[in-house]
Amino acid sequence: MRYIGKTLSAFFIGLLLILAVLPFVLMIITAIQDTTRLSYTIDFDKLTLDNFRSLWEVQNFGGALLTSTLVVCLACVMNIVVCSLAAYGFAFKRFPGSEGIFWVYLVSMMVPGQVTLIPMFMMFTKAGIIGSYFSLALPVVNAFGVYLIRQFLYSIPSSLIEAARIDGASDFQIFMRIIIPLIRSVLVALTVFTFLTTWNDFLWPLVSLQSDTTQTVTLAVSQLKGSFSIQYGMVMAGTTIAFMVPFIVYVVMQRQFIEGVTSSGVKG
Repeated sequence: MRYIGKTLSAFFIGLLLILAVLPFVLMIITAIQDTTRLSYTIDFDKLTLDNFRSLWEVQNFGGALLTSTLVVCLACVMNIVVCSLAAYGFAFKRFPGSEGIFWVYLVSMMVPGQVTLIPMFMMFTKAGIIGSYFSLALPVVNAFGVYLIRQFLYSIPSSLIEAARIDGASDFQIFMRIIIPLIRSVLVALTVFTFLTTWNDFLWPLVSLQSDTTQTVTLAVSQLKGSFSIQYGMVMAGTTIAFMVPFIVYVVMQRQFIEGVTSSGVKG
């Protein structure tokens, strides 16, 4: 009976794995063929890399990749700096009402991004930064990163911080020499979250970018289809590149990412 249960479990897991992988197989098969339709069949006469070549030479996909890379790097740096400093303040620099302010801050996570889209557009327009790299990266800085790091900071003994203060260390020295090395894993997790969120964002770049020459990867992929026909080979080639970048980042940082998420959840 136990053997039958294990066999059934393996069968269903394998079935779910196949269903999860099939869309990526379709994406790659279509990307390497000159075709205007989606199919799992491979026509060896149509195998080509022209779809990828056209992305760079005709569609200016390289410029979109550069824009997304710069925005992602800026968003990661901003989110790590702001969220780590805010989390340190909420965890170790308590003041009357700090807990209430923190929970009010967390409520912002419950507000859908579509609700704040128009107010944010108006604010950035009046500030004169709409359409810039900074305006694309700034909305990613939110309460989630503060909550994630704050939960991890609660696992650090307060006696360690007090001992550093007795030795004459300033808050900045404590933060840089003690806190940062201890929260490195959760910072990696936050970096991965920020990278994926910023890289895959579509709605805010669509609304905020005013020039057709400046596009992110998601916008560039969405504009690959024509008015009357769709070159699915080129669309899937762009989708493949857009998918591979965050996939490689996640594979490289997978161990630190999992460690940071589990540590924040268990030790909080």
